[in-house]
Amino acid sequence: MYDIILHAFATLFVIIDPLGLVPVFIGLTAGADEAHRRMMAVKGVLIGGGVLFSFALFGDEVLVALGIGLPAFRVAGGIMLFLIATEMVFARRTARRERSAEEARKEQAPEDISVFPLAIPIMAGPGAITSVLLLMSNHQENFRAQAAVLAVLAFVLTVCLILFLITRHIEKALGKTFTTLLSRLLGVLLAALAAQYVMDGLRAGLLN
Repeated sequence: MYDIILHAFATLFVIIDPLGLVPVFIGLTAGADEAHRRMMAVKGVLIGGGVLFSFALFGDEVLVALGIGLPAFRVAGGIMLFLIATEMVFARRTARRERSAEEARKEQAPEDISVFPLAIPIMAGPGAITSVLLLMSNHQENFRAQAAVLAVLAFVLTVCLILFLITRHIEKALGKTFTTLLSRLLGVLLAALAAQYVMDGLRAGLLN
């Protein structure tokens, strides 16, 4: 059981990457007040976790019923992620948020990024969904092992939430200039990751 837990933790922690999500969250919530940022953190983790737990428990049945393969998830997720990466590289999202933050607070709720792109596809992306499906399918007849995988998933998501909730302190420590630099650099990395998702999905689809 220890080996199962260790393997699941190593896989999910690397794929979901809570530490790497911090600058993403900072970039996506730039210009938002602290209350809205906390709400986005909680909603994003709950929605992303709900998606991952749903795929862990019912993923195989859903994909078979709909006739959808995992390569299609990789291609679609890669395209969506690339669009977000483009905005981050050219600082369009940050500029737009800073320009309209005050008006948004007066007229309507600030932009909700909890579902897209925070929960899907950044947290519950093709890689995370695929990893959860594989980890669960590796232990189809071992319910204790599957419960351990789900517990590890819950722990990694809790780490994400804690880091999101203290991003204000992290952002202050880094400073605005360094935060902006990180956001743009991360946008480049996200674009590369998106391209990798698309290539992996196309390669897997062609091989099948």
